[in-house]
Amino acid sequence: MSSTNNTNGPPVYDHGDIAWVLASTSLVFIMVPGVDNRTLSMGVTTIPSDVYAIYQCMFAAVTPALALGAAAERARIIPTIIFIFIWTTLVYDVIACWTWNPDGWAAKLGVLDYAGGTPVHISSGAAALAYALVLGKRHGHGTDEFKPHNVANVVLGTALLWFGWFGFNGGSALAANGRAAMACIVTNLSASVGGLTWCFMDYRLEKKLSALGFCSGAVAGLVCVTPGAGFIDYPSAVAFGFLGGCLCNLAVRLKHVFNYDDALDVFAVHAVGGFTGNLLTGIFASKSLIQMMDVTASGDGGWISRNWIQIAYQFADSVAGTLYSFLMTFAILWVMDKVPGLSIRTDPESEAKGLDETELGEYAYYHVDKLIAYTKKTGEKSYDDSMNQPISNN
Repeated sequence: MSSTNNTNGPPVYDHGDIAWVLASTSLVFIMVPGVDNRTLSMGVTTIPSDVYAIYQCMFAAVTPALALGAAAERARIIPTIIFIFIWTTLVYDVIACWTWNPDGWAAKLGVLDYAGGTPVHISSGAAALAYALVLGKRHGHGTDEFKPHNVANVVLGTALLWFGWFGFNGGSALAANGRAAMACIVTNLSASVGGLTWCFMDYRLEKKLSALGFCSGAVAGLVCVTPGAGFIDYPSAVAFGFLGGCLCNLAVRLKHVFNYDDALDVFAVHAVGGFTGNLLTGIFASKSLIQMMDVTASGDGGWISRNWIQIAYQFADSVAGTLYSFLMTFAILWVMDKVPGLSIRTDPESEAKGLDETELGEYAYYHVDKLIAYTKKTGEKSYDDSMNQPISNN
């Protein structure tokens, strides 16, 4: 989501992959007593270690990419690449370790997080908020210039994301079995309900049904169901989608109240959605489903299984993930910004021209962007919007 004369944010050449391959696999999974037989952590015996490592690498790759949505149109590329490597190692790895390593404090406590509510969504959302605060607002923030310029691309991206989520949530079963199928079905239900909920919340205020609103709600539903996808039944997925859509929608509106510039609403959708999903998992996790699916985590379920303490465990993990990610991200960016040559924000002139030109030397829409640049430079009207074609200035 970006204006046509600016980039969608710094391209993520690292994506966290290099950090994961060099260090993170060992930090998160291998450091467990008694590991043997081609496994990276106790209880993971269904697949070879290399397969598990590359699967988890995708989690490590997507998480910092989510956070960078808040930095769109004003963050420099080279410092961003360095930040991704540092952040993946010091923030993502630590949270993933305490969540999924059997010796992690959250895992020992009995926290239920099926596919990354805290390591992926809360951590990226909190990091996005810190990034937005450190960078400051874009010039012209709050004007129509920063509305999504291509809703068709938003719809296409949401469709790809929705499909890919089956790999994340279904794949977290680490096998092609009933648990994976159940996770995919509740994921789809939550996304559908989240999209409709967001649409109707917008309709209540604007009297219009928006494709962009449906896409935002669908992503909110996907995020919200992630921590509980392997632990809940189908009716519970409706509650995840509905509450995720409602609360994330309200969080987006609060962004304007607090006046911070999170370009892609990463905090509102991912942090709030992940936090909501964690708490709902503490309510709707089913003991019978957990035992039937032979999940290695705590088998006592949530409130519906009369395990009243579970929501407290979920809350503690969510708060810890939010605070750790926010404070560490803020500290990393603050230190980097003080290092000569690593200033994280581009200069005003480059921001005005657009980072496609100043950082990359290329455009997403070459002819359109060149035309806009010419118009800004000369002040002449070189394009007739009513005819939707170039006209002569003579």
